[in-house]
Amino acid sequence: MYAGIEAGGTKFVCAVGTGPDDLTAVTTFPTTTPKETLDLACAFVADHSADLRGIGVASFGPVDLHHSSETYGFITSTPKPGWTDTDVLGPLRKVADVPIGFDTDVNGAALGEARWGAAADLESCVYVTVGTGVGGGAVVGGQLLHGLLHPEMGHLPVVRHQDDDFVGRCPFHGGCLEGMASGPAIADRWGTPAQSLKGEQLEQAVVIEADYLAQMAAALTYILSPARLIFGGGVMQLEGLLEALRARLVEGLNGYLDVREIIEDIDRYIVAPAHADNAGVLGAIALADNAASEPT
Repeated sequence: MYAGIEAGGTKFVCAVGTGPDDLTAVTTFPTTTPKETLDLACAFVADHSADLRGIGVASFGPVDLHHSSETYGFITSTPKPGWTDTDVLGPLRKVADVPIGFDTDVNGAALGEARWGAAADLESCVYVTVGTGVGGGAVVGGQLLHGLLHPEMGHLPVVRHQDDDFVGRCPFHGGCLEGMASGPAIADRWGTPAQSLKGEQLEQAVVIEADYLAQMAAALTYILSPARLIFGGGVMQLEGLLEALRARLVEGLNGYLDVREIIEDIDRYIVAPAHADNAGVLGAIALADNAASEPT
């Protein structure tokens, strides 16, 4: 079996298994300091090391994915306090001598949904998470998309909504997508967590959030033309947001892309993840499987 580690900015989720049908030993703990958090992850792996064929880590980022780099397996210039230049893979190598797959948390989730979930019947998809941060991962031709770095979809610039005077909270860009549409941005704007919004505040939040996310969806549609867009994360649990996002995308495209999948089947083009609670850790399991299957 494999060990999967979803290394999120708020929490780590660890599990063992080979896919969604045999996921076991699911363990969750908060993301605190690098040492404390990675010690817990290493202890989890050590407890199951006798039965492992591989480990997969789907991590918040940015991360170094270049195998030839001295900092491969590191979290790099992250906005997460205390985690800049953290070696994630080094401690894990010391507790289990097995192949390790490593990628971003959203790339992992995209791979998991492509293999077992909402895009299992397709050759391409983009997975977007909207929560503590905003990020996206892409599968193209059945393979994860990489390039100079990895996709950083959450830092796309956006046009400010006409009714929104929030300055944005991204420490690098201020009013980028993550700075305007993440869970913390919602909490700052309305003075309460997204899940606590009610009444008029909830309605306002859904309208503004849908506008920013539709700008993202339009950019992804124009640039990558994925067969499906999958939107997950805690913010997407806001009542009516998924439906508002779909409607705002169609409105924003304004008939330019006259394709059935968008015009007639928008509810199948933009979807929720099939494995919402386990998308990240299942993606990590898929990364472990890929790593173990590579020729040595």
